[in-house]
Amino acid sequence: MAKQKQDYKADQIQVLEGLEPVRKRPGMYIGGTGVEGLHHLVWEIVDNGIDEALAGHATEVTVDMLEDNGIRVTDNGRGIPTDIHPKTGKSTVETVLTVLHAGGKFGGGGYKVSGGLHGVGSSVVNALSSKLSVRVYRDGKIYEQHYESGAPQGELKAVGKTDRTGTEITFYPDSTIFETTAFSYETILDRLRHAAYLTKGIRTSLKDEVNGKRYGFYFEGGIKSYVKHLNIGKDVVDEDVFYVDKHVEDVQVEIAAQYTDAFNETIKAFANNVLNPDGGTHLTGFRSALTRVINDYARKNGLIKEKEENLTGEDCREGLTAVILVKLPDPQFEGQTKNKLGNPEIRGYVEQVTNEYLNYYLEEHPAVARKIVGKALLAARARKAARAARENIIRKGVLEGSGLPGKLADCSSRSPENSELYIVEGDSAGGSAKSGRDSKTQAILPLRGKVLNVERARLDKMLANNEIVTLIKALGVGIEEQFSMDGLRYHRVIIMTDADVDGSHIATLLMTFFFRHMKPIIDRGHLYLAKPPLYLMKGSGNKRTYVYSEEELDQGMNKLIAERKERGTVVNSTDDRRKQAGLTDIQRYKGLGEMDAEQLWETTMNPENRVLVQVRLEDAEKADAIFNKLMGTEVELRKNFIQAHAKFVKDLDI
Repeated sequence: MAKQKQDYKADQIQVLEGLEPVRKRPGMYIGGTGVEGLHHLVWEIVDNGIDEALAGHATEVTVDMLEDNGIRVTDNGRGIPTDIHPKTGKSTVETVLTVLHAGGKFGGGGYKVSGGLHGVGSSVVNALSSKLSVRVYRDGKIYEQHYESGAPQGELKAVGKTDRTGTEITFYPDSTIFETTAFSYETILDRLRHAAYLTKGIRTSLKDEVNGKRYGFYFEGGIKSYVKHLNIGKDVVDEDVFYVDKHVEDVQVEIAAQYTDAFNETIKAFANNVLNPDGGTHLTGFRSALTRVINDYARKNGLIKEKEENLTGEDCREGLTAVILVKLPDPQFEGQTKNKLGNPEIRGYVEQVTNEYLNYYLEEHPAVARKIVGKALLAARARKAARAARENIIRKGVLEGSGLPGKLADCSSRSPENSELYIVEGDSAGGSAKSGRDSKTQAILPLRGKVLNVERARLDKMLANNEIVTLIKALGVGIEEQFSMDGLRYHRVIIMTDADVDGSHIATLLMTFFFRHMKPIIDRGHLYLAKPPLYLMKGSGNKRTYVYSEEELDQGMNKLIAERKERGTVVNSTDDRRKQAGLTDIQRYKGLGEMDAEQLWETTMNPENRVLVQVRLEDAEKADAIFNKLMGTEVELRKNFIQAHAKFVKDLDI
């Protein structure tokens, strides 16, 4: 029977009107419906208040986390206009909240500078909220309107008098759209901290009505304060922060920079207070001017000899912490996510400002200038030593070529998607893992002793370390400028160490290595921690239950005792708790090396039983600070960190 030809008619074309497309495809507007997408709702409303501050009309933005899981954002700006909009015939408030691409940021004079571009912020939040209320304080009156699932529940009405101005929006994310509607106090607090750093003179604050927590920020120094914050715990070349704030044409260029003893650079580029993680023309302009100015100063003052080659940009940026902030009328971002700034003229403006004022700074601070050039020269020598070390080990076929490390027990699968690499602490555990694994998909790499602390090591030192070189070779991605994710041989890289202090230290050393030198492996979700059980509870009939902490063991026994009592079993209160729970044995695992191959497979490697924790990087800035505290040179910072977190420690192995 021939297939019946399907008709393709006009009535099959779906037309989504108003806010329907947002509810139908929320990911297109906020990136997803998980935790990040949920918090994006807060950012959209907060950014409206920040835009009022950038325009010089607001000094405060506050966020309240309400007891019923709503969010209220208030600013003391001008308030959304309340008059009838000429095109929609509705109040401007309703237009802003119900019409996509409606806002004051399209060149009509509402905002000279703003982080928002597309006019979708408030309307998207309204569309994705089960309830939303807006209050506008303007022209001596209080106006109010309520919405449900984006639809207005009546007209905008004046409900009282006031002598204040501003906008207050309260919203409740729609639980049928979002995977979770639980907001994070720390996540919102971090965003408000950054907003205060980037907008001099603004106060931001957060209050959690559930537990009464409240915190606020105000930084007179703006991005100078931000640079100092980023450098907490690091040895700085000079306490003074280079800072310039200059207008070129209709663009404001603001730069703050300070050198530290670190080996990595930390440069954050912002356009209209929006972070551009992939940089853009402002970052390119700053980098090229910085390299030129430092080389010119070094040659003019005889710090680089005539026949010596120039310092590279990488040399000049080693240890640099900088924040670049440009404010411009018409930013051109790549995509709705605003990851990269594209305005070509901004490169020239930032170069001009950096050239002129960094030159002044170096001339006026000769002692600091010599330290900066000295650090760059040291970085250049280390770069050459690293190149020589890399060429040496390449000549020996250690990093490149077809051969794999002798210590690696590879899997037979050649599909990275189906392959996983266990990085195992010690030869003993490595032997058990090799014997117990699924050799088709699981590769084993045992590492001997503690891995090099790369927080305190340049590349030349790393390449002289056998364990680090073995790991680089096994992963297949190369290192530094040769790094490429295309070569990754395993899509699950699993750190498997003992559940004790030494094991945790080795895991931290390895995570430091991945964070500093192979961060895309973390970013793309390929790095995991294996979580071996601490106890095995054995019951009658060979029933076996693995538990992962003392607390979990206690809860498990309480549950078993309660179940036995419910069934009418006589539980003797004089017996020990193991007998009361009806267990035949409780076995404590001391370390991976003490497990035989069968136990290691059953507890930690069998996909049906094992517990893997994916290493995720939710906040690179916070991670940088933690790794610096834990693995850096400042003992006092490490001591303070341990003291502050001691009460949260579980399963302390003494």
